[in-house]
Amino acid sequence: MLPAAPVTLTDANFERFIAKSELPVLVDFWAEWCGPCKMMAPQFAQAAIQLQGRAVLAKVDTDANPQVSVRSRIRSIPTLALYRGGQEVKRQSGVMPAQELVRWVGA
Repeated sequence: MLPAAPVTLTDANFERFIAKSELPVLVDFWAEWCGPCKMMAPQFAQAAIQLQGRAVLAKVDTDANPQVSVRSRIRSIPTLALYRGGQEVKRQSGVMPAQELVRWVGA
């Protein structure tokens, strides 16, 4: 069973993880200094629990992983990107409550 807590992705494992996942992957691009990112963290963790078995939630620290951030064209944080079959299918910037995240992944 996949973990209910968000998975940490890095420059080293991002591409492979996204490509190999059989479930949709929702990635939260964030940074430690970002106030809205800190507000988002508990909402994202709650959504990970609610989506367990239906989607994988992952986090990328944009400061620690600049290659992924550049390749993913991250311009503001927090940015959420949903991947299915290794491809980005939608993106949203800003904070979202857990219930809205769950709906967004399912839509």
